[in-house]
Amino acid sequence: MKNIVIIGNGIAGITAARHIRKLSDHHITVISSETDYFFSRTALMYVFMGHMKFEHTQPYENWFWEKNRISLVRDRVTEVLPSQNTIVLENGGATAFDTLIIATGSKPNKFGWPGQDLRGVQGLYSKQDLDLLETYAPDNRQCKRAVIVGGGLIGIELAEMLHSREIPVTFLVRENSFWNNVLPEGESAMINTQIREHGIDLRLDTTLKEILPDNQGKVRAVVTDKDEEIPCDLCGLTAGVSPNIDFLRSSEIETEKGILVNEYLQTNFENIYAIGDCAQLRSPQKDRRPIEAVWYTGRMMGETLAYHLCRKPTPYRPGPWFNSAKFFDIEYQTYGMVSPGTSASEHHLYWENKEKQRAIRIAYHPETERFMGINTLGIRLQHRQFDHWLRSNARVGTVIANLKEAGFDPEFYPDFLDQVKEKTAQQLSRN
Repeated sequence: MKNIVIIGNGIAGITAARHIRKLSDHHITVISSETDYFFSRTALMYVFMGHMKFEHTQPYENWFWEKNRISLVRDRVTEVLPSQNTIVLENGGATAFDTLIIATGSKPNKFGWPGQDLRGVQGLYSKQDLDLLETYAPDNRQCKRAVIVGGGLIGIELAEMLHSREIPVTFLVRENSFWNNVLPEGESAMINTQIREHGIDLRLDTTLKEILPDNQGKVRAVVTDKDEEIPCDLCGLTAGVSPNIDFLRSSEIETEKGILVNEYLQTNFENIYAIGDCAQLRSPQKDRRPIEAVWYTGRMMGETLAYHLCRKPTPYRPGPWFNSAKFFDIEYQTYGMVSPGTSASEHHLYWENKEKQRAIRIAYHPETERFMGINTLGIRLQHRQFDHWLRSNARVGTVIANLKEAGFDPEFYPDFLDQVKEKTAQQLSRN
């Protein structure tokens, strides 16, 4: 029986712990300084918006951990000593391990902006960030305006959260259209409209220059690269995240942006592994990034590693890319790879409804007509069906002809898939 220590109680670390317990009698210890118990990080916004209480974000009852012999330690790891098979805790001294799993997740990016460490300046990632929001933006009397910096998924979540409390928001986006490094022009423009229709002051092609303090060390305004000063009581820094690995910089564990791991999620030490947002694959699967800060990849890594440790050597194989998000009232799904623009090796078929609230874009290889991926806005489609088409290298004509099989909208929702099928089939015949 091994002594397995897991640093981090997010989706990656807890999935590993749960599946190791299912498959073995190893002694399991999970260490985290964030919370006592695992919670769903993606649900933090709904706690702030009043849709649920924080305890509702915890999938397991508090007694679950003792019953399943998973020891929980509330502490912060300050150092890892690989050659001694030991970690150092801030409050608890040294702890030995046979196997170490590092699952410390991400941290919000900071780029050295003057004033970035003022009170009232924060990211949106941890439970502590949620608590800070309640302190600095409880309502529109104490927070008369917020400025959000960064145009990704976390930024638009924070905008929706603050909007739910009627707090005016100015949204600074570096690109000339929202998320256009991911979304093609049509979908990006649709989201621009959605953001503005909800009363958000969207400033495209605008970046942060400086954050100004009041006489008590709290944010009072930001200055943009246009030298415009915008008064605010809260500044949300949502310009992406990076692996939370600062505590490893002096260790012998090899890192670049993240902790370098092989296909078995193993570091340069045979008994030390990294999973989730903090892991960087040395040789990622084709069409996948070395670091993927996505909920489901953390879960897949945790389950894969548990099987690898307890049953037989098992490489991490995430399969075709997929993701989902929500932009205020518009749901977004993507399966496979859809580039922001077309090229000689990638053509697109595109449909949107006349109200410009729903859209589907299909990517395919022009010579082989192999289906490469799909983006949807406002229309739900089944992951299982697209995963099958991607893995089987289905032709784009097959996908179009059978698109209704993948429909997943709720009952009584308007059905647009016949329109999509007709429009994209016409486009394909002309290409």
